[in-house]
Amino acid sequence: MRSMWVIIGLAVMTAACGRAEKAEGSATPIEPKAEITGDWFIAAANPYAAEAGAEILRKGGSAIDAAIATQTVLGLVEPQSSGLGGGAFMIHYDPNKGLLETYDGREVAPASATPDRFLTEDGEPMKFYDAVAGGLSVGVPGVVAMLELAHREHGALAWRDLFSPAIALSESGFDVSPRMNGLLARFPRLKKTPQAAAYFYDENGEPWPVGHVLKNPAYAETLRRVSEGGADAFYKGKIAKTIVDAVNSAPNPGGMTLDDLANYRPVKREPVCSTYRMLQICSMAPPSSGGVTTLQILSMLERFDLGAAGAGSIEALHLLFEASKLAYADRRQYLADTDLSSLTGGLTQEEVITGLLNPPYLASRSSLIDSQTVAVDVTPGDPSLYTQDETTGRWRNLAADASPEPPSTSHFVIVDGYGRVVSMTSTVEFAFGSHQMAAGMILNNQLTDFSFLPERDGAPVANAVAPGKRPRSSMAPVIVFDEEGDVWGALGSPGGPAIIGYVVKTLIAMIDWGMSTQEAIDYPNAVHPRGEAILEEDKFDTQIRASLMALGHEPTERALTSGVHAFRILPDGSYEGGADPRREGVWLTGSVEGD
Repeated sequence: MRSMWVIIGLAVMTAACGRAEKAEGSATPIEPKAEITGDWFIAAANPYAAEAGAEILRKGGSAIDAAIATQTVLGLVEPQSSGLGGGAFMIHYDPNKGLLETYDGREVAPASATPDRFLTEDGEPMKFYDAVAGGLSVGVPGVVAMLELAHREHGALAWRDLFSPAIALSESGFDVSPRMNGLLARFPRLKKTPQAAAYFYDENGEPWPVGHVLKNPAYAETLRRVSEGGADAFYKGKIAKTIVDAVNSAPNPGGMTLDDLANYRPVKREPVCSTYRMLQICSMAPPSSGGVTTLQILSMLERFDLGAAGAGSIEALHLLFEASKLAYADRRQYLADTDLSSLTGGLTQEEVITGLLNPPYLASRSSLIDSQTVAVDVTPGDPSLYTQDETTGRWRNLAADASPEPPSTSHFVIVDGYGRVVSMTSTVEFAFGSHQMAAGMILNNQLTDFSFLPERDGAPVANAVAPGKRPRSSMAPVIVFDEEGDVWGALGSPGGPAIIGYVVKTLIAMIDWGMSTQEAIDYPNAVHPRGEAILEEDKFDTQIRASLMALGHEPTERALTSGVHAFRILPDGSYEGGADPRREGVWLTGSVEGD
């Protein structure tokens, strides 16, 4: 079932999608705005990965082609964040066809999964790290199947040729980066996994130093098999068996089977979109909460003049915190993989998106924001009060989740020589995922994104574990369109539940505060993801903190390591790029060879 509707101001979709179709999916039509310039752009979290994508773009490859090359290299040089053993969400726009599409490559729980997966014998939630390290946390990886589907629909170069950069780098080796070295030192428990210990550490158990040339022949072999045999070579046969054996021989065996891998399917979903300051912001639908929550925050803030308030002002920070509290309260209660509506109080995907993005509902939530007062008791809203349906009982029949959601992940944006855009966020969830390796890859711990508690006070939790279910995510890949329907820009970030705040901050800085793309990315982060106001460490002066406390906030300071990668198209048609200095990203632009 699919449905679409119009937001006043722009004749475009606000949100859509009941149960999404597998593989074939659907696409959202937008008036074509094609101009073949031959110029391309890429921003990614590691120079090796950005150069791999650029190599494909120079040859006339599509944005999807470049995404495959970029992701396969990221899995090698940034395994702490993403890889083929994990999952991803991707939004793609083709101006030549006028189509905006989103691809869901989220991991799924194995058929053996039960709601009590992360409960101890005493019925208490497991300690997070105990749940992470081992096979229990590993979901069926989704990124390979997702990329193959997207390539089948939008690829320009041969599938097998897109793996060459990563294969060559796996064999010749790459320099260990400062970030990888630092994280290896920070998470010594990784050494308890024999394969990981042998690969990431020297004979004395010390992490390989910065600049050490690290080779991964096992990953090169995996890439060769996938390049020659497609996704089937990953989900069936030797690679699949290696993954299953690793999951089931690890501490806390995961109960994954070969059938679990063979049955995995990517999903195409309708994007969720709404307007902000006459721009159209489009992102992912659930099971990612990123798109809906981002749009909720922006919608609730639109009635306030953030431009006049000024960048980093007390007023702006206060309003951002208050809107975030309201949106995150809804997120904790309602957002999950609602394809399986029988497990979420009977609410369907369409009802959840429609209700949470309903303008009258958002206006009512925004009215709760007082520019001078901190709301103390913030609870989820009831969208059914603003619709004509009879979903009231189902909305009220859900309990808030209990998911730890630590930060990790990677994001990149790409534009090819035909103006096709990819905004993709990918992840293995925690730093180095489950700490398990198979076929040269880190395996994800994505299942710990489920709520550890399946119910509270007798009410079901929407994001509870279930067989075949996709854990809720915060990933929010975004593409932005201007009033004429042309691409305005694109962005996204890693960062766990703070992803939403990073994306919102960057959009507000670019749109309301008139910053360049890089200035907006660089600007200090301020987020309110889980009932706590957080300021980026050492980025705000004592007067800001004191003023926030005087209003009633209790801000803490943390490292808030965002990884925003973005571009904006300037009036002359050139790309204004940005890469987050908090990680190791770069951006590149150029022309198709021979153009």
